[in-house]
Amino acid sequence: MVRAALGMAVPLALGLLTHRLDLGVFAGLGAMHATMNDRAEPTTLRVRRIGTAVLGSALGMLIGTALQHAHVSAAVLGAALTTTAFAAGALSATGPRGSAAGMLLLVSAALGSGMPLPHPWWAAAPMMPAGAAFVFVLGLRHAADPRDRALAAAYDALARMLADLGTPQGAASRQVLTARLNQVQDLLPRKTDPRYEAALAAAEAATGLLWARRPVPPEVADVPARLARAVEQGSGEVGIPDWQPDTPARQALDAALRSAADTVAGREAVLGTAPAPPPDPWRLRARLLSRGSTKYGLRVALCIAAGEAVTANYPLSKSYWLPMTIAFVLKPDLGSVFLRAVSRSIGTVLGVALTAALVSLTTDVWALTAIAALCVALLPYATAAHYGLTTIAMTPMALILLQLGGQSSASEFWPRVLDTALASTIVLLFGYLLWPERPRHRIEPRLIEATTTLRAYLDAVTKDAGTKNAGKAEVWLRRTAYRSLADARQEVQQGLSEPPPTGRLAERWLPATAALERLGGAVAAYAAQIRYGGRVPDPAEVDRVRRALDELTAAARAHRPPTTAAARPTKPHDPARSALGRAADELEVLLTN
Repeated sequence: MVRAALGMAVPLALGLLTHRLDLGVFAGLGAMHATMNDRAEPTTLRVRRIGTAVLGSALGMLIGTALQHAHVSAAVLGAALTTTAFAAGALSATGPRGSAAGMLLLVSAALGSGMPLPHPWWAAAPMMPAGAAFVFVLGLRHAADPRDRALAAAYDALARMLADLGTPQGAASRQVLTARLNQVQDLLPRKTDPRYEAALAAAEAATGLLWARRPVPPEVADVPARLARAVEQGSGEVGIPDWQPDTPARQALDAALRSAADTVAGREAVLGTAPAPPPDPWRLRARLLSRGSTKYGLRVALCIAAGEAVTANYPLSKSYWLPMTIAFVLKPDLGSVFLRAVSRSIGTVLGVALTAALVSLTTDVWALTAIAALCVALLPYATAAHYGLTTIAMTPMALILLQLGGQSSASEFWPRVLDTALASTIVLLFGYLLWPERPRHRIEPRLIEATTTLRAYLDAVTKDAGTKNAGKAEVWLRRTAYRSLADARQEVQQGLSEPPPTGRLAERWLPATAALERLGGAVAAYAAQIRYGGRVPDPAEVDRVRRALDELTAAARAHRPPTTAAARPTKPHDPARSALGRAADELEVLLTN
């Protein structure tokens, strides 16, 4: 937040002191775009994330200012922005980096087509990377390695989950643990960290215990918290209590915690995992101009074309506000489009009211600079908290920059509410209600991915049982399966906020998502039974689970959610019984109808 405030305040202050506020405004915009994409990450990942986003932003600004400088007609401007929207939408569908770059490409093109041009006109585009570079430099020094902090947070989440074993809070704690492990994985380089692999093994054993509803002694549950403190300090010995683990899952946890203590202390440990690297979180998830990216590009282009038609027939005082709002609402990885459209409209009303109140108190340029810096400082918090709060923080910042540029006054603030309402209506109509997509969200594809990865994890557990490769091949399959389950859960939760029929469909898929999450725990418990209980995989039970997964996959492809909710187990699992047996019973009940 401090870096964000300085990133906006310093360029604006330099612009005021040198009497080139026009350039300071564009540098401040670049700093804000860098802030929106800045994270506590290693330097190489920060370079990629911020650099890709700001490159898209600068290119969009060059396109927009060139169009304005050429004094093109409304028809040519609309066609150019629509073409840019297609490219931005196609880029947005390729992954996290593409999503940020695509959105800012379109936002900056819209801004550049309407904001006052600096002198010379082409200086706007290069000023944006200059402001972003300043934000990047401010964040070069960190008190601790972001990877160590993320790993410590994962161990703290593991401690919380162990404390919640056998309680109703256990499932929520497991979801938090999965999210923390995802964060660590996203920060790792190509060569993995043995400490992370040890944390994965401990998480697997704990997930099996959660499914089996078997708690552990408090002194054992506290071990991951002490591991977290040792990771934060850089090293340290963490003692493991001499307890008597009496089930395979508890034995697996004991072995995993001892290995984790060795890795944290800097000693080599036998992890039993393959040295496969984690997937690169910034890779393209879909090729540019593939079917998925083309479809999303057409979706964004349709909404922008509709917005430009409205702008051409009903002159608006700030024509760029409409396409800019459409770009923000349609960003593909921010959750429900419906909820974003509503939140942006409400947030804009509140932001305009706040800005009008502030400007009524003072119009001093230095005071407005301080207010803009404060608004940008709130972005890191607001982005993590709620999309509506992000809009409340960004709206005053944008309006104050217009005020500083001499392009706006307090009397012109309230028309931005109408622009936002029009943009949200266009998105809801052309990008949501009338868009020919079934289902209206990505719940079913995510569920298919989750069932596929879970089956691959199960196959690896049973295939290598009793061999020297036991536990090696499945570590990354298990990690992929848990990430897929987390993605499916997120899509369901986002769908619940949608109006019918989407919200109703998400509600019907919720029991299946919960059952798949419990199946992941059952497979983890089954793996422990094989390793520490001497159990031989029963082909009949494995086939029952495979058939159930195949049926669930077929139901998702046919858009047929189960109509029966499987009963959640309430008693501890009998370690003498196969974990897969109870999991198969639950899935078969789910698929009864």
